[in-house]
Amino acid sequence: MKNVRVNLIGGRLYSHILRHHRPVSSSLSSLSTTESMASNSVRVAAAQMTSINDLAANFATSSRLVQEAASAGAKLICFPEAFSYVAAKDGESVTIAQPLDGPIMDQYCSLARDSSIWLSLGGFQEKGSDDEHLSNTHVIVDDTGKIRSSYRKIHLFDVDVPGGRVYKESRFTEAGKDVVAVDSPIGRLGLTVCYDLRFPEIYQLLRFQHGAQVLLVPSAFTKVTGEAHWEILLRARAIENQCYVIAAAQAGKHNEKRESYGDTVIIDPWGTVVGRLPDRLSTGIAVADIDLSLVDSIREKMPIAQQRKSIDFWKATSL
Repeated sequence: MKNVRVNLIGGRLYSHILRHHRPVSSSLSSLSTTESMASNSVRVAAAQMTSINDLAANFATSSRLVQEAASAGAKLICFPEAFSYVAAKDGESVTIAQPLDGPIMDQYCSLARDSSIWLSLGGFQEKGSDDEHLSNTHVIVDDTGKIRSSYRKIHLFDVDVPGGRVYKESRFTEAGKDVVAVDSPIGRLGLTVCYDLRFPEIYQLLRFQHGAQVLLVPSAFTKVTGEAHWEILLRARAIENQCYVIAAAQAGKHNEKRESYGDTVIIDPWGTVVGRLPDRLSTGIAVADIDLSLVDSIREKMPIAQQRKSIDFWKATSL
């Protein structure tokens, strides 16, 4: 599988994007010439990979992608769901699950510290409350290697995929209960994982109650559901919440039973894709500049936070 790095610049070029409704692309060599234009922006990377049931191999891939992101000037790199391990058999993930202070996560914390970069790691197979379950946990690690926050996936993937297989994530996974946002160098992050994407309420809570500016959606969408719904759902979450959306994706065949859709993307708060790998299945990173003044400008000109109705309003209208 080939390795690809793509750098697409959004942020300060918003007026150009708005006129032409297409992302602005650039090679690494020309990125340096846009620094003055993007002086108020912060660079972010989103990783795409094909994880397998080999912790060491996945860590090696992750390490390589972290170095690429750091070399590109990114302050944060986002990894997809199940970045550290994708099971080949049902229940296999439970056997390798560890607490957040265990040796697997410690490796990634050391990687963040050694590379001086923040990591979005989600979801990690965190040891559950008993030996039969784990938590699908999205972990934020800062550039000193400290865990800043963690979110346990709330919406579990119990689905009979049309034309595909039946999934029952709740068989081995405990659902989380808390909505989580955390400050970072690229803005206030709203943490979610994969199937959460289909439930707009969690994103509205992150935006309107927790002040999120950037929504993270690490995922391993199936090929069938990804082809049908992936981009449209991500762009909808960006538009309706006026947030950047960073969606790092698993891609390709992990084993004989499991295949992921891929298509890692970064989307601005106007709904424009500003970062994307040219090959939906390649291993690599997409890079874009996050400009929080763009977030502020869109929210000021279209003040939906002030215009939206409370749940009490809708309850009254239904009587």
